[in-house]
Amino acid sequence: MDTLEEIMKQNIVFIFLICLLTLPYQAAGSDIESRIKTLEETLNKQQKIIEDQQKFIREMKEELRTFKDLNEPKPLKKAESLKEAEVTQLKSSGLTGLFGGSILTNPYISLVFNGFYYSSSISERELENRGIPGYSILGFEPKKGFNLESAELFLFAPVDPYFNLYATIPVTSDGAELEEAYFVTTALPGGLQLKGGQFKSNFSRYNAQHPHAWDFANPPLSYRAFLGQEGLIEKGLQLTYLPALPIYTLLGFEAFQGENEILFNPNAKNGPYAYTAYVKSSFDIGDASTLLLGPYAVWGKTRSETVAEDSFFRGDSQLYGFEAIYKWKPTNKQSLSFMGEYMLRNQKGQLSDLSLTSSANLKRVQDGFYVQGLYQYERWRLGARYDLLDLFKDTYRLAGVNQDFGEKPWQLTGAVEFNPSEFSRLRFQYEHDRSGRDGRTNHAFFLQLILGIGAHAAHPF
Repeated sequence: MDTLEEIMKQNIVFIFLICLLTLPYQAAGSDIESRIKTLEETLNKQQKIIEDQQKFIREMKEELRTFKDLNEPKPLKKAESLKEAEVTQLKSSGLTGLFGGSILTNPYISLVFNGFYYSSSISERELENRGIPGYSILGFEPKKGFNLESAELFLFAPVDPYFNLYATIPVTSDGAELEEAYFVTTALPGGLQLKGGQFKSNFSRYNAQHPHAWDFANPPLSYRAFLGQEGLIEKGLQLTYLPALPIYTLLGFEAFQGENEILFNPNAKNGPYAYTAYVKSSFDIGDASTLLLGPYAVWGKTRSETVAEDSFFRGDSQLYGFEAIYKWKPTNKQSLSFMGEYMLRNQKGQLSDLSLTSSANLKRVQDGFYVQGLYQYERWRLGARYDLLDLFKDTYRLAGVNQDFGEKPWQLTGAVEFNPSEFSRLRFQYEHDRSGRDGRTNHAFFLQLILGIGAHAAHPF
């Protein structure tokens, strides 16, 4: 009995010892399972982070490819506006907007600074009254010294698959004004496109450009004489047709309110009173050259106070013209371009004094042209322009008697530019101006700086 009890005691002690010995292993096993579980959870979190980072990298690569596409656009038909091409690229890019969603819900914004220093051999008072006798009494707009042409804000966004919307708002020291605000259709059939709002007429390449895109600091003499400093900017509608032809050919028609100060009536109401029609055709000459040709006509009702001092003209006006542009560009580092435009104005009506005490029949048949050339090598560009009025026609017949205003108005302009990048331009320009018809020469100098930020759409051919 004692022996059995001793054996039982020994067994109990043995079991107790075994339990003591296996406890660390059980605790270790439990700890290992816990550690394995923790490691698995950490690994899953890290795998999620890696997947998120891989997705972010793919999105960044896609945005980088799209950005390159936008800055290196695909070849277009000649004379096609790159605005529409960039819209197509944006629609297919899949870019996201500033706050999520499609980028098409956010406007496409840019700002262009255009300032210059102006010097002249004629006093500022004389410049203000230095019109072009027989053409316009409006004087020079630039003031001597520093001038801020504008800080031009440009906005654009596709509205939906059917419309694009554009606006140009120049800001000057006098405040902000709405220069352009218009829509353009994108889905009309058969090569048709409709444009409406307030915009620069597309009857000529030069008229359609904004001042910062000009090849010189100021407009040609013929534009100043026939249309004014800003050209033809009107409220109205434009319809264009692009037929399926072997060469690029664009047909256009515009109906405007008719508010141009020189050619029409700045106080026009219940229009339209002005119209334009034009054709633009371009074709390649070899691998590096292109030629664009474009006849046009502008006509409408006129009531203007710019013909003579203290008088106004009431009648009908027609302006006919033809433009030709040649471009040679074998590489991005070198190019050569020539551009010329001829204008003929025909007006008939009554010239009355402002008191309406007297009036007389007035007929004006006058013409003018300009020709310019520009050579670009790397970041430098040299340019020259020659302007002349009364080339073939010089009719100013008042009450049946032709008036003589003196010598033919003309001017010669030279410019040199340095373009540090595609977003900046520094231009020095000299102008030998004999437009006053009085034998005096105005030696004028411009030092111009143009800076642009944001994604500004490219200009037409």
